[in-house]
Amino acid sequence: MPQAESTVIRRLRTILGIREEVAAQDHTFLHPSTESRRHLQKLHLHHPDRNPAQARGQVHPIASSESFPSRIFNTIPPVPHPESTVIDRLRTILGIRACNARPLSHLAPANHLLSPRSWPFALLACLPLLLAPPAHAHVGSPDVYAEGNAGPYKLSIVIRPPLVIPGVAEIEVRSQPPGIHAIAITPLALTGEASKHPPTPDAMKTPTADPNYFTGQLWIMAPGSWQIRFLVDGNQGHGVWSVPLPAAAQGTRKMQRSLGIFLSALGLLLVIGMTGIVGAAARESQLDPSQSAPPQRRRSATIAMTVAFALLVTGVLLGNWWWKSEAADYASQVYKPLAMDATLTRTNLLDLKLRGPAWLFRSRFDDFIPDHNHLMHLYMIRWPAMDVVYHLHPDPIASGEFQLALPSVPAGTYHLYADVVHASGFPETMVSSVTLPAITARPLAGDDAEGQGSPVSSTAATTTSFTLPDGYTMVWNKPAALIARQPNDFTFTLLDRNGNPAPDTALYMGMLGHAAFVKDDGTVFAHIHPSGTVAMAALMMAEQQNAPASSQPSGAGNSSSSPSSDMKDMPGMNMSDTNPSGGHLPSSVSFPYGFPTPGRYRIVVQMKHGAIIETALFDAAVS
Repeated sequence: MPQAESTVIRRLRTILGIREEVAAQDHTFLHPSTESRRHLQKLHLHHPDRNPAQARGQVHPIASSESFPSRIFNTIPPVPHPESTVIDRLRTILGIRACNARPLSHLAPANHLLSPRSWPFALLACLPLLLAPPAHAHVGSPDVYAEGNAGPYKLSIVIRPPLVIPGVAEIEVRSQPPGIHAIAITPLALTGEASKHPPTPDAMKTPTADPNYFTGQLWIMAPGSWQIRFLVDGNQGHGVWSVPLPAAAQGTRKMQRSLGIFLSALGLLLVIGMTGIVGAAARESQLDPSQSAPPQRRRSATIAMTVAFALLVTGVLLGNWWWKSEAADYASQVYKPLAMDATLTRTNLLDLKLRGPAWLFRSRFDDFIPDHNHLMHLYMIRWPAMDVVYHLHPDPIASGEFQLALPSVPAGTYHLYADVVHASGFPETMVSSVTLPAITARPLAGDDAEGQGSPVSSTAATTTSFTLPDGYTMVWNKPAALIARQPNDFTFTLLDRNGNPAPDTALYMGMLGHAAFVKDDGTVFAHIHPSGTVAMAALMMAEQQNAPASSQPSGAGNSSSSPSSDMKDMPGMNMSDTNPSGGHLPSSVSFPYGFPTPGRYRIVVQMKHGAIIETALFDAAVS
């Protein structure tokens, strides 16, 4: 292919959303699963709440590419030949179907998919995409990072949910130990009847020479609380693990202005052309080529053109009305976050009132379930210095209202981040702010904790050690490089006053530690546990369904069931005060996470030794 044409191919790959993943060593392209390719003929339309037939795991065919163009558009995965990938995507846009709908990997090379004479027409069809500027999307922290065990196998998982629903979630898995033969994945509802009827799983692929690295794709067909079930088969037998996935459409993509102008011009040209064709047919269709139209036929042509123009304009208006109604229906499914109003009473009570529109399943503010024994986890961070941090736990006093007697607090404006989990397993974080005077009040008690450090702007992002008020030290085993969207294990170690690993490490709310990753502009906040970014209450609900039927608690997998409030029953939290070898709990804790965007972040890490909750502050510069 000539150099100019290869440049066009690269530009088309970028515009059409086709990513060229290059492995670090062998530079091979990622191959999608065979099951993913079969979505050209059928999809597992497994709706979590609304369709009983789908809940039984039935496979539903797609009538045509026109009946659901967005699904077909997103279905075509990358294939090894880059030009072939572009041609496949162009063929989908132009409505050209593969013969016999065979998998794309079985098709002929790219130079046989479209003849050289067809290239100009294909490029002309995509001219609006070439002229349009690249689209931009805001990212908070949508990706799911999780670590856990599927039987004897440890899995490190990254799930990148789709921006729109229906959409495709991209999944990556790194496994330990070696010896895994295959991993299959399937999406299913977290609660309700649909959670008992998983669809046919898709096999993950090993796209590189690394046998412990797997990738896959899954369709998420509706918003709500989902889980991705991982079925592992290897030398040590079988294993099952499920990771909760809260799915919600985050927005709609606006049409670029240049594309709108181009399509409007094409539409006007079509209307004028069709009107002219009707007029020509009425005026000259029955005349010999040498004859001129008499006045009567000219009048008939004028009438026909007027009627045709009126019908075409009516069709355009009706189409516009239909388009707006469809857009409004989809907009009703776009995620609408809860809002939170924070006020300080005269008695130093922090009052938090939740408000917000009813969104899909969320129509009430009293369906929250305990997560780490608390209905709400509140991070209160002094802004903009980020030098004072509180981790508090307000109590509900009415539907949609929480209150907390504040401890002693220095004056300042505080950003508030409040985590809750609905009974469906869907987590939400409310954001607010409040300006407080200096308060002298009760001491911290229970699971409440605070930490103080230097302002984020004055702290070097290379610091890896934090001295705690009681003489203990927390050390960060910092990765060599921090790159946005790259998964890492963030490991922290608690040292005693002599610089040795803390001998009296204890569990803090059932876990070795908690962490919060906060961007200095306030656009990113993520509350992380050693198991990852998932809410522990939702993880419990998924774990109960993985257990054998004979050992499942009554009501497991039912929407009416709620996780136990006893945190020792949580997956990954069944740790006694000492480890099985008879020694103390480990003094190190790791958190799987990937920064969503470049910038400067403050990391708040909490561990416990004896009865003391320690809070350390670290800074990270992400490229």
